[in-house]
Amino acid sequence: MFILGISAYFHDSAACLLKDGQIIAAAQEERFTRLKNEASFPACAIRFCLEFAGITLAEVDHIVFYEKPFLKFERLLETYLSDAPKGLRSFLKAMPLWLNDKLFLKKRMQGELKKIQSSGSGNREILFTEHHHSHAASAFFASPFSEAVILTVDGVGEWATTTVSIGRDKKIDMVQEIKFPHSLGLLYAAFTAYLGFKVNSDEYKVMGLAAYGTPRYCSLIYEHLLAVKADGSFYMNMDYFNYCTGLTMTNKKFDRLFGAAPRKPGEELTAFHKDIAASIQQVTTTVLLQLASHLQQQFGMDNLCMAGGVALNCVANSQLVEKSGFRKIWIQPAAGDAGGAVGAALAIYHEYLGKERAVPVGKDLMQNALLGPSFPEALVEEILVAHHLSFQKTAPEDFHARVAQYIADGKVVGYFNGRMEFGPRALGSRSILADPRNPDMQSILNRKIKFREGFRPFAPAVLEEFAEAYFGLKAESPYMLFVGRTSFDDLPAITHLDGTARVQTVNAAEHQDFYQLIHTFYRLTGCPLLINTSFNVMDEPIVCTPADAIRCFQHTHMDVLAIEGYLVLKADQEQHGAAI
Repeated sequence: MFILGISAYFHDSAACLLKDGQIIAAAQEERFTRLKNEASFPACAIRFCLEFAGITLAEVDHIVFYEKPFLKFERLLETYLSDAPKGLRSFLKAMPLWLNDKLFLKKRMQGELKKIQSSGSGNREILFTEHHHSHAASAFFASPFSEAVILTVDGVGEWATTTVSIGRDKKIDMVQEIKFPHSLGLLYAAFTAYLGFKVNSDEYKVMGLAAYGTPRYCSLIYEHLLAVKADGSFYMNMDYFNYCTGLTMTNKKFDRLFGAAPRKPGEELTAFHKDIAASIQQVTTTVLLQLASHLQQQFGMDNLCMAGGVALNCVANSQLVEKSGFRKIWIQPAAGDAGGAVGAALAIYHEYLGKERAVPVGKDLMQNALLGPSFPEALVEEILVAHHLSFQKTAPEDFHARVAQYIADGKVVGYFNGRMEFGPRALGSRSILADPRNPDMQSILNRKIKFREGFRPFAPAVLEEFAEAYFGLKAESPYMLFVGRTSFDDLPAITHLDGTARVQTVNAAEHQDFYQLIHTFYRLTGCPLLINTSFNVMDEPIVCTPADAIRCFQHTHMDVLAIEGYLVLKADQEQHGAAI
């Protein structure tokens, strides 16, 4: 049985294909279109999923969309009516889009599916799940738990912004919710916009910037913007926000509260901006911890699952691990809207169809998020030749040794191997790798490779058995969703200003190739970890194809491209006159 899950039309569109309840393929549309956070119908991602399974769309048993458009439209109408006559401009802008397009998504999607496969009679039936239920299902049904509390926190779905559910076996029951406009995700997004960054895209920049500031504005946030109850539930003062009916996140009253106008993109980041970032990060962490701690006491369960965009806040997540009382926490690696495609499909399989769950002992169903396309060596060689590149083919037993030596010599390596990752993190399949011991490497990577802000930190990928000694981590962190404290002073390139690092633990059985590479570097240097950052430049998606990787390699100061057993050296291209 095949089930196709789809998320689209807001941001981070994606598709996921299940075969008999197992996730066999999943990908974000942005990786194919090369438009970051692509929102359009994921036609390319769907085609990939079908091609991977070797089936046609006609062979898919069920197709499901990750939210319910009519409920979303209901929220939009009720919000405008309750705030009228405010928001008339925004209303006039939004209504034609909804009436002509978004309100009739079923018909629109059926048309898009016909473009993928025109044969077959009639329109395909499309099922719909609610947005937060898709998030909850993506967290629980993909987790290694047979029962858990499920916490979903994001900007907003149809109405819900925060939900609590209980997952047992093949059933999920929502038991609590906070509704729009009161939203921890939108609060964080409002500060993201105030700091001059992109909403639904750059929230992680605020998290990184927070380490450089002092949280001196927390009391101001609690006094004027956010009321938090003992159980972690909250209420926002909407007098300071404009996102309900306006075209901006905050208003002039918000600016007056903090004594400054919003930062414009590209403007200098001052101490004030850093303190603002530190303050909203601390408030978010505190509220999440209060909420999770209460849930553990209320339900007395050992396991917590999380999803929704706020669940990507690894600084807050680590506080939950340490202090919430839950023994184990599992977070969906594609916690944002892309993961909704996974959750929608799993919800149909287990709840709508009533199929049993088979929970592997100690394993989740995400397969290290390596769910995207891969490319055979022969095709890679053809592409390298077509790009007129000088390259070397290495024997499998020599490949990791060569790459590890380049990294130890101070080279920056673009590493492309196996199936592409699903979700926002590069996890050793589409990664840029470097030596964490090099004190200049953070600056080199930010300035010459990623072309991004200098305050941005880099993550370490560490052999799992060394995670506790180096970072104090007692739990696995295969998806870079937790931070640890660095225990060694000779790792400047991966140590953030506050002494933390966003850690990826690498397991020999689950991620064999990447483990072998890091282990080879360890044997060579005595250091059991590498810098691992995504194979892309700022404001571009992670690379998908060999051609994408070559383009990124050519337009940055990357030294080596290691791609499916082939080595491409920047110095060789210059020597032989190849395009660089």
